[in-house]
This record gives sequence, structure tokens and C-alpha cells, in this order.
Amino acid sequence: MPTTTKPSSREEDGWQTVIGLEIHAQLKTGRKLFSNAKISHHDPPNTHVEPFDRAYPGSLPVLDPEAIRLSILTALSLGCTINPRSTFDRKHYFYHDIPASYQITQHYNPLARGGRIRLDEMDGLEHPIEVNIEQLQVEQDTAKSQLIAGRRTIDLNRAGVGLMEIVTAPDMRSPNQAGAFVRKLQSLLRRVGSGDGDMENGNLRVDANISVNRIGQPFGTRCEIKNLNSVRFLQQALVSERRRQIEHYTTSSQPLQQETRGLDETTGETYSLRSKEDAEDYRYMPDSNLPAMIIPPSYIQQLQSTLPEMPWQTISRLTSTYNISSRDIATLINLDDQHFSVVRYWEDVVSGDKTLGKKSMNWVAHELLGQLKRVGLDWNIDRISPKLMREVILAVEDGSITGTTAKTIIRHCITSSSPQTSLNDILEYLGMTSLPEENLRELCQEAIRRLPKESELIKKGNTKIISRLIGEVMKISSGRADAKLAREVLVDLLMKE
Repeated sequence: MPTTTKPSSREEDGWQTVIGLEIHAQLKTGRKLFSNAKISHHDPPNTHVEPFDRAYPGSLPVLDPEAIRLSILTALSLGCTINPRSTFDRKHYFYHDIPASYQITQHYNPLARGGRIRLDEMDGLEHPIEVNIEQLQVEQDTAKSQLIAGRRTIDLNRAGVGLMEIVTAPDMRSPNQAGAFVRKLQSLLRRVGSGDGDMENGNLRVDANISVNRIGQPFGTRCEIKNLNSVRFLQQALVSERRRQIEHYTTSSQPLQQETRGLDETTGETYSLRSKEDAEDYRYMPDSNLPAMIIPPSYIQQLQSTLPEMPWQTISRLTSTYNISSRDIATLINLDDQHFSVVRYWEDVVSGDKTLGKKSMNWVAHELLGQLKRVGLDWNIDRISPKLMREVILAVEDGSITGTTAKTIIRHCITSSSPQTSLNDILEYLGMTSLPEENLRELCQEAIRRLPKESELIKKGNTKIISRLIGEVMKISSGRADAKLAREVLVDLLMKE
């Protein structure tokens, strides 16, 4: 099984780890970057391929403007500066997953530069850091290459799909920081709608650059680990490669070789793939079939105005306004991290009432979502409207109904196919309307008879335990009694005696 040994910190062993990431995120468009072939991850191999994807002579690229729009939105969300004039280049290499023997990318003039992501306690770090973005560029994906029964197979369905390559500065110092960065970037992509961040299906892949050095000395030789397809494997690869490099520096007099490596997911160890290429090895040159892209400032401003609130901004705003747990808000966000429908639902329930913040979070995040999970239903705002949910919570707070009754109402709403009506109509339908006061007095008298010891203590002034009698009244009435009114009746009966 792969090892998950926690790496020593630089304070413990005197070695500093330097990590930078190159992240390839598939753009969430309906077609490929330079052809009209549709994007599909589940159809049979080689069924969505046009002449340009096969590199047929005479076929020409036709840029998808939606891919550029989504890429600019992502760059703006990262705080990048959009290049007013960006160009496409050819990156040459010979491999079976690239029919043209070159990849169209943006080497000389990428779409955007600069930007940063801040990582802090909410991301699982003890100390906050800022990870700078060096550039964001748009490029083609390669075909999918697999070994099946000893034969190399090529699926061109993925060839030419649009990617964003996001390159970070070497600002991370631990596998934990690298993992936190990828998770935060995934949430950003989903919120913007530019990508789904799905690493399992290869829609987001990570190349990690890592070196180690003694603290206070220059950075060491950098090695790149290619095609990491989960946060767990990313962190595992960094732990393994850190250990390997430290062992080399402490046991060998030879320089560490700069190379490209892979991760053996079975052993958790990295292995050599090839010596590391430099830019000149790819013979970059401008693509003669694609003119420069000119991005007008007015278009950038237009997209800037459409940017949604980012998850960490939402968490910060709601925790400071309502004094609620960031973990609870993250739970709501994770249920729909693109549209934030669950967060908006909760805010509609609260309706700006700060006193309802924690109480409504308990009812929505724990009770409502908990009941949905128990019966195997997905989140849907139509299960119980925010207006009705607010009505239920307020009824519990003013004592009109009990918590048990509220849970029954929620269960009825999420499992019933009947249309939702008012709270009173649902109570009447369920036979849970409040009892008349004359019936309530009889129930209170019965509760006093059943709990004589508690009743005597209350008569002597220990009113704190009156909740026990109220609970007994609710039990006898099957939750139909008005708890607030029951308290008043009990006090009146006991004080008279």
C-alpha cells in the first residue's frame, strides 16, 4: 500500500521544500478549442473527432470564443492582469497522443499574468500564505493514451479539448500547502463555471515542481512530477520526492539530475521518466494559422462586473455577520459550489435576522440536510420553501410548536408529493394543531399527577425543573400541545395548589 508518511518540517530536519505547480484545467465548454467536435467523457472512443483533431492536411483551427471568455473570468477571479494582446504558439514534440506533432499553446504572450491565491486557517493551514500566479494560458489537450492488453491505444475524443494552464510561483513549502492550493483552485473553477475541477476523470491534472535546499542556501535542482490526478497522489508524490532528493544530497557527491518523473500509485514512490526538457527543446514558434487575440478593456470590464462572490469571501462575510461556523457554511457551499443555491436558500431563511443565524443554520445544515441524507434524497429547494422553513423555525422559537413537531413537518415536506401550503395547513393535515386551552388544562393536571416529586419541588420554588412537566405534557399530547401555553397553565395550577 502507498505510504502516507508525514514529511518533516524544515524546523525539524533543516531542509526547506520549494514547490510550484502547473495545473491543467479542462474548460467547461460544449466544443473543442479549435474544432466544432463536441466534448464528451463517456461516449465510445474516437466518436467526436473532426479533421483538424486528426491533423488532416488543409484543416484549419477555428477558435471557440466561449473558451476565451471562461479563461478571462478565471484569470480575473485570480486577480490576474489580462494581456491586451495574446498569441498562440506551436510547441513541437513527437508522441503518439498528438497527431500534428505540435501542441497549440501560449508560450510567448499568454492570456494573463500575475494574480494570487491566499491560503489560511480555513484551508487547513496553521499559518497563512499567498501563492502567486505567474501566468494563465489557453492550450489544447492531447489525445488519451492507454495500454490495453499490451497494446497502445489512442482515443482522439480528448484531442483538442480546451485547457487552461495555470502556473504558480514556487511559493509553497509543504505538500499540505500544495494540496490546499489545488482544493481552493477547484472551488474557484466551479464557482466561476469555467471548469468542474474533476481530477478523477482527468479534467484537472497537476504537474508538481519540487526542489529541496538547506535553509539559508540557494534553491536546489528542480524535478517535475507529471500528471498527478488527485490531491492525495499529489501530496504522496511530494513526500516521496522530497525524501529522495534529501537522501541524494546527503549520500552522493554527484549533482542531482534535473528530470521529469512519474508517481507509482501502488508504491507511492516517484520514478524517472526522462531528462527534463528546456524551452528550446520544444522549438516554440508562432502559429501561422492563428492571428493575435486583442482583448478590449471594455470586454474585460464587462466580465469583471459579472464575477460571483468567491467561496472564501462568502464564508468570511457570513461568519462575521452571523457569528456562525465556517465549517457549516462550507457544508452548504459544497452541495452546490457553482450556483450557491443552498447558501442563498439559507440566507432567504434568515432574511437578515442576525438573531436567527445560528438557530437557522442548525435547522438547515443539520436537520434538513440530515433528513435528506437519511432518506437518500438530493438537495432541492422545492423540498421545503425558504419561507415555510423560516415559519417553522420562528414557530419553534416562540414556543408555538416543539422541536419534535418541527422535525415531523420537515420530514413530511421532503417526502410528500403534495403541494406545500402554510404551516397551519400542514399542522392540520398532520393532526398536530394546538389543543384547545380547556383540553390543555386536563393534560397539565395529568402531567402533575404523573410527576408528583417534580411538582412538589416546583411548588417550593424550584421552577427550573418545570421543563420536565412540559415535556410530559408534550408526550401525552403527542406533540400537539402549545409548549409556551403549557408552561403558563402548569405554573397557574401549581401555584394555586
